[in-house]
Amino acid sequence: MLDEAVAALAIKDAGLYVDCTFGRGGHSRAILARLGAGGALLALDRDPQAVAAAAQIDDPRFHISHARFGQVRERVLARGWASVDGILLDLGISSPQIDQAERGFSFRLDGPLDMRMDTSSGQSAQQWLAQAPEDQIKEVIKTYGEERFAGPIARAIVAARSRGAVHTTGQLAKIVGQAVRTREPGQDPATRTFQAIRIFVNQELEELPLALDQALTLLAPQGRLVVITFHSLEDRIVKRFMRTHSQPPPVPRGMAVREADRPRPLLRLMAKAQAPSAQEIARNPRSRSAMLRVAERIAA
Repeated sequence: MLDEAVAALAIKDAGLYVDCTFGRGGHSRAILARLGAGGALLALDRDPQAVAAAAQIDDPRFHISHARFGQVRERVLARGWASVDGILLDLGISSPQIDQAERGFSFRLDGPLDMRMDTSSGQSAQQWLAQAPEDQIKEVIKTYGEERFAGPIARAIVAARSRGAVHTTGQLAKIVGQAVRTREPGQDPATRTFQAIRIFVNQELEELPLALDQALTLLAPQGRLVVITFHSLEDRIVKRFMRTHSQPPPVPRGMAVREADRPRPLLRLMAKAQAPSAQEIARNPRSRSAMLRVAERIAA
């Protein structure tokens, strides 16, 4: 949904923008193509490979920072920007991360069981699974994967590691496949478990509310917040955030307030959530679960 997301930012010629999830730069390049000479773009990514790829963009208007999107306010202020005209978040994992077996994100490619978006820090999936209690593994898979077989899968992982370390994505996928009794047509038994462990290892659902709250404080009046989600847990957080801030803050019960003095909402919802077109899904099947949501900052 590259074109739709960039169009939703309503790029101003001399505007300041933030791409919180650079990936391989598709959105950043499209934003730069619409910016005038007086505009600027700051891109963030926690993946060192993505930051290295950003070096290919030779443009004085472009700046890259190795950071999580939950650090967006810190990195924007470090550039000396008091506010910005648009913030984009394209959540989930990028195609290069999925397609590289050594990153450990894919159950279809056998490789080291890593799953870290930032390979320079933090605990890998292998390290966590090697020592996590069964109850914690079950809770993670149930909560972040919405997996109804979380209990049997957790038991199978603990039993397997008692016979030797679970080192690879292939080993984990096989363990899960043997523990899951049924699955929706066309979906691999390991899909939900891999999603859950990836989200947990990278603390993705903890980072997202931080980024959304910071975006609200950074956006200038009429600045746009554009978010692309890829699964229901992310989308629920974004939908709730935008809906909450598009309504006036509640007035304490019993307090007399003149209409002119009533608190105003901070955001305006821009159209309905948008799903990818049939043409895009045919061209890029990984986009089938994407959802685009847009909100605009209201002037104080």
